[in-house]
Amino acid sequence: MQMENIVCVAQRINMGTRITFQLEERYNLQHGMSGAGGAIRVERARKQRATTHGFKLDRGLVKKQRRVGVPFKAAATAESEAQVRTISKDPIMLANYVPVYVMLPLGVVTNDNVLQDRVGLENQLKELQAVGVDGVMVDVWWGIVESKGPQQYDWSAYRTLFQMVQDCKLKLQAIMSFHKCGGNVGDSVLIPLPKWVLEIGESDPDIFYTNRKGIRNKECLSLGVDNQPLFHGRTAIELYTDYMQSFRDNMEDFLESELMIDIEVGLGPAGELRYPSYTKNLGWEFPGIGEFQCYDKYLKADFKGAALRADHPEWELPDNAGESNDVPESTEFFKSGGTYQTEKGKFFLTWYSNKLLTHGDEILDEANNVFLGCKVKLAAKVNYQMNMVAGIHWWYKAESHAAELTSGYYNLHHRDGYRPVARMLSRHNAILNFTCLEMRNHEQPAKAQSGAQELVQQVLSCGWMENLEVAGENALARYDREAYNQILLNARPNGVNQFGPPTLKMYGVTYLRLSDKLMQQTNFNIFKAFVRKMHANLEYCPDPEKYYHFTVPMERSKPKIPLEVLLEATKPVEPYPWYKETDMSLDVTGFLDYIVAIIVRIFKLKLN
Repeated sequence: MQMENIVCVAQRINMGTRITFQLEERYNLQHGMSGAGGAIRVERARKQRATTHGFKLDRGLVKKQRRVGVPFKAAATAESEAQVRTISKDPIMLANYVPVYVMLPLGVVTNDNVLQDRVGLENQLKELQAVGVDGVMVDVWWGIVESKGPQQYDWSAYRTLFQMVQDCKLKLQAIMSFHKCGGNVGDSVLIPLPKWVLEIGESDPDIFYTNRKGIRNKECLSLGVDNQPLFHGRTAIELYTDYMQSFRDNMEDFLESELMIDIEVGLGPAGELRYPSYTKNLGWEFPGIGEFQCYDKYLKADFKGAALRADHPEWELPDNAGESNDVPESTEFFKSGGTYQTEKGKFFLTWYSNKLLTHGDEILDEANNVFLGCKVKLAAKVNYQMNMVAGIHWWYKAESHAAELTSGYYNLHHRDGYRPVARMLSRHNAILNFTCLEMRNHEQPAKAQSGAQELVQQVLSCGWMENLEVAGENALARYDREAYNQILLNARPNGVNQFGPPTLKMYGVTYLRLSDKLMQQTNFNIFKAFVRKMHANLEYCPDPEKYYHFTVPMERSKPKIPLEVLLEATKPVEPYPWYKETDMSLDVTGFLDYIVAIIVRIFKLKLN
């Protein structure tokens, strides 16, 4: 990107007056396109001014291209046109505004159900709000709230937290976290499942996901027990439903005040809709292919029944798919021409991935019923991991996509494994939340055959093609302009539109995560510039309705979509085209913001 004519004038007008900076940028830029229990309640929340969201884009003008990387010229960047615009003068540009949220620390509420470091947290929240951040995201841990016994819920610490967020004039994304925290890279705290659930697992370990060797993964409950009344007469789905109902009952005032913009429903390990095929504390290392997790007695019986119905009683679960740290070609299942390409292999992979679809659909249906009438949206995480290896991007460019297959995504070059998930989410009007927005292929080791950029492009396109709102997060805590630029690109893959809504735009982006390192001056200055770019160079907008996010009371989910209709979406189609780079780059302005901040601090010191 070439820049012409940057003028930065700093004027000091009398002692005690303000410093004024005038920045003028003009570009000639070449872009390209690439491809109910004893709940504790505390004071009620104060009513906020009503806000709304839910805008859907008209993507009828998007043309699919068989090739990616087709260059085009722009007379000027969107940035050069948008730089001087303001909310009051140009409401059209607000259609390009993408709200930014920040994920709170994993242990912001301790295992003892206490809000940690209230004063420090409040100060950080105020700093976030001051630089234009729209809201925050927080895990609402099952292992904390229902730790004392079945249906004995204690929401007190979270109510205190929610009140603080509201007082700081921020919005909130709440995650119903039905999984364990700890055991993966990036997990700084340990929050297990409720003790009484683990005690049931001691007598019946098959409630947990299990690999072929019989190793149990206690990160979350197996989907095999979704409808098994093993938990003092309740099924797993009833556990989740009762928890969400108690959340609604005890957070009713916050829901009425529209503090919360969405409720993310945990659907598996790390809250994601997938199997726990790769777990660090069980020995997995990047870029291992992981292992199938369907060898508990409940899923084994389910598969046996499916094979009998298919007139193949002799078929068994795979015994040749290797171990978690293998590479695809070292296994009989994943090698070229291997079992995954046979009739037996295809049957297994279809069953394995379909179980995941049904699991997500049933839980989201219950969540929708719980939050019926609330002005809030549901959200679900797909192919997601908040740690070193986010999104299952490794082995994406290998023929078998082995790491995706073990996780439950039956995704191959001739079969789309993500659009059926998006289609399932569409009946619940749920937001599809994806990750690794900051990743670029060249940052990954060649041996991993990573396709992080192509994976993001595929999954986001699947969501948009099914008329979903699509949101996302970064996978790693990054503070550099290159990572921010990649997030900006994925947030608006075809850039800013000067005349209304952009062709493609993410519903929101959540930055991982709030930390002392993020708040360091240099990092925070660049982050502040990133927020501004996400807002299309506009000031913070407190009214989501102005950037076309409309909230309506949640309606009942649409009728269940037959499995065969969901699977019609496996037919691959070309993803939407992407620019090669963002038209809202931080390459220059992030640096300028940093220099400006230093100059301002110097003048302030002299004035004092």
